[in-house]
Amino acid sequence: MKNNYSEKFEKMRVAGKLAAQTLDMLTEFIKPGITTEKIDRLSYEFIRDNGGYSAPLFYRGFKKSLCTSLNHVVCHGVPSERILSEGDALNVDVTAIINEYYGDTSRMFVVGEVSIKAKNLIDTTYESMNKAIKILKPGIKLGDIGYEIQSYVENKGYSVVRDFCGHGISNVFHEAPNILHYGKKNSGTELKPGMTFTIEPMINDGKYDVKILNDGWTAVTKDKSLSAQFEHTVGITENGYEIFTESDKGFIKPPYN
Repeated sequence: MKNNYSEKFEKMRVAGKLAAQTLDMLTEFIKPGITTEKIDRLSYEFIRDNGGYSAPLFYRGFKKSLCTSLNHVVCHGVPSERILSEGDALNVDVTAIINEYYGDTSRMFVVGEVSIKAKNLIDTTYESMNKAIKILKPGIKLGDIGYEIQSYVENKGYSVVRDFCGHGISNVFHEAPNILHYGKKNSGTELKPGMTFTIEPMINDGKYDVKILNDGWTAVTKDKSLSAQFEHTVGITENGYEIFTESDKGFIKPPYN
């Protein structure tokens, strides 16, 4: 029996699948010697060739097809001629539009061997997102999502970025509600079946303060500490949740073998 959001979810699955497949495709290319500009071009062509469009391109003046956030970049890193080197930790954030609906997802990638510090931060960031997703169901509050993430990462000595958050998404790129990655239990809006949004915690190895560079986009940690992020687009079902942006190849966190 169809519910009143079945059609929406069907379209979200298609968009989410394309976004996730884009990250799957990029995996083999992310290694020492490639530029973030090349990653951007590969993504644009893959999404185009599969019937979609890269949502970030020309969004509010952004001139690239995805975001590449490297090492101490928190989010919205702009692809460039920067060559990836051994030891870099990179977040790639892809949003695909297909049939007017959006799929938004990001993953961390490691370039060659990275430090234990970077590995631990990446693992903790992934687990924080995963823990928040696992509690999703009708009746819980948005504050419960933030609490799950914040309590987990702060217990491990990390901090949660306050300046950016997850967001509602469907046939609009960014819409209500905002999904804060910190918060108090049993506070905020109650989740209801049919809601679709992203969970995308940005976790820093140092303090949570960020600043925006002169390009107007790139957000970096003020103390130059490492930052990591993962993101999924999810939907609330009658008794739980659905992830629209899971990898076809079973990739969850690096290293991707």
